[in-house]
Amino acid sequence: MGSHGVLAADLLVAQNIAFYVIAVGMVVSAVKVVTVRNMVHAALWLILVLGGIAAQFILLAAEFVAITQVLVYIGAIIVLFLFGIMLTRAPMGRSTQLDNPAQARAVGAGIAVVLLAVMGYALWDGFEDRQFGQILVQRTAQVSDSIFSTYLLPFEVVSVLLLAALIGAIVLARRD
Repeated sequence: MGSHGVLAADLLVAQNIAFYVIAVGMVVSAVKVVTVRNMVHAALWLILVLGGIAAQFILLAAEFVAITQVLVYIGAIIVLFLFGIMLTRAPMGRSTQLDNPAQARAVGAGIAVVLLAVMGYALWDGFEDRQFGQILVQRTAQVSDSIFSTYLLPFEVVSVLLLAALIGAIVLARRD
């Protein structure tokens, strides 16, 4: 095995540690998204969750997907969330209206546990006996060539649709 095998094992351990550290940060941030009473702070916690997803993609050597995650979700979607919060004149401080009674929290927690159990069972059942071979890594150039050649028309249609939705939101907001 030699020194090369030791380096690979050390790298794998470091990658696993990084995965768990990022995952714990994402879970804490996700809990804060739904428990904080300030909507702007909830959007900021969501940035940490989405950034954690991008970091997980980096660990998987999917740099293109990570950069797309940052540009589209953190760069555009969160800006639209904040834009919507400001356009609807949502309260910027703490709001008691955002708090749910204890019964609603219990129902939400129960649904979360059921969903966790169903997803865990589906993953366990789907991958129980599967042996994974060599992972096929698709390079960023191949992905971009595919998007901007084969899927160019759907890509542009979606961008025009998002632009029309943004213009519509501005027109509706300006009527006030």
